[in-house]
Amino acid sequence: MDYDKIFSQAIDRLHAEGRYRVFIDILRNKGSFPNARCFAHHNGPQPVTVWCSNDYLAMGQHPDVIAAMEEALHDVGAGSGGTRNIGGNTHYHIQLERELADWHSKSGALLFTSGYVSNEATLSTLTKILPGCIIFSDELNHASMIAGIKNSGCEKRVFRHNDLEHLEELLAAEDPEVPKLIAFESIYSMDGDVAPLHAICDLADKYNALTYCDEVHAVGMYGKRGGGISERDKAAERITVIEGTLAKAVGVMGGYITADQKIVDVIRSYAPGFIFTTSLSPVLVAGALASIRHLKQSSAERDGQQASAQRLKDLFLESGLPLMDSSTHIVPLLVGDPIKAKKISDILLAEYGVYVQPINYPTVPRGTERLRFTPGPAHTEAMMKDLAHALVEIWGRMDLELAIAA
Repeated sequence: MDYDKIFSQAIDRLHAEGRYRVFIDILRNKGSFPNARCFAHHNGPQPVTVWCSNDYLAMGQHPDVIAAMEEALHDVGAGSGGTRNIGGNTHYHIQLERELADWHSKSGALLFTSGYVSNEATLSTLTKILPGCIIFSDELNHASMIAGIKNSGCEKRVFRHNDLEHLEELLAAEDPEVPKLIAFESIYSMDGDVAPLHAICDLADKYNALTYCDEVHAVGMYGKRGGGISERDKAAERITVIEGTLAKAVGVMGGYITADQKIVDVIRSYAPGFIFTTSLSPVLVAGALASIRHLKQSSAERDGQQASAQRLKDLFLESGLPLMDSSTHIVPLLVGDPIKAKKISDILLAEYGVYVQPINYPTVPRGTERLRFTPGPAHTEAMMKDLAHALVEIWGRMDLELAIAA
């Protein structure tokens, strides 16, 4: 067996399909995001503007967050010291879980080391506790949700994206006495569309199903206090489990679930992904705590982000660029070819100092490859105009179609 050849062929396939992922070498400039330094050049670091960060509100740069992390570092040290059960539970963790439960109108919350782990651990554990449970999963759900569903070992039914008629058809076909769980996202991050939360909850009520909503691309950014789409649409109390992340709008790291305290206690007590993992550093928890407390009372960041997203959409449309439909802060630009998407990304970085990653299969279906822009409150009008002009020039250089003459 030629192991080296097999590994080489696996990587070669990605190169041939234009799907080989290259990680950029940058450092963000503290206090001036989205400005950063790129180390991909031979003559030292060069300035770049970041357009694809999930630190949507630049809270990772907020003075309150940085100060809270520095205070925790000098107060308790760097690491947590173990799992939550063995030395890794701190007052910071308990405080943050209380804030998260309050954020989503729940009685309990549980921290994980990432949003991926919170999805995988919770979905795989919750359904094992429910005998014979069937999971009904939106076809565009996150990979972490799919992993949790797969690892649960239970039966699953995949419904067409946001298709309520198909979901009801699947629900109605099952035994009314069988436990059921509907798993979906509030905002689907690659397209920027929103799930009909109340309509899904109506079906859950009708067919006696639990609901599990992934809010990772919405927490912090929607609702009066930043509680997500479920808060904005006044649906939080109807959803059984709301899952979120501390690594996007909150600007730090980690994942969590919020639910009735009894459900939280079940996950805390049975989920291997929680039980056997060293807890988040109290430094990170302190930063997340400061960020959420700020976002609960400040709408300035949310308002700024929404204004920036709408302005960039307008500029793309005015320039004839193939903007994909999005009702949220996600601004996707259709390319439709993985090699071309990568080339556009490379030209933007090398010639224009613009950093945006191409999004290819399996993150999105083949033929829908795109550039995904996430403008935030700190992206200026000048930055947006420069970006639009650069894209129009590259589109012309590569003989790609524009909707109108630029």
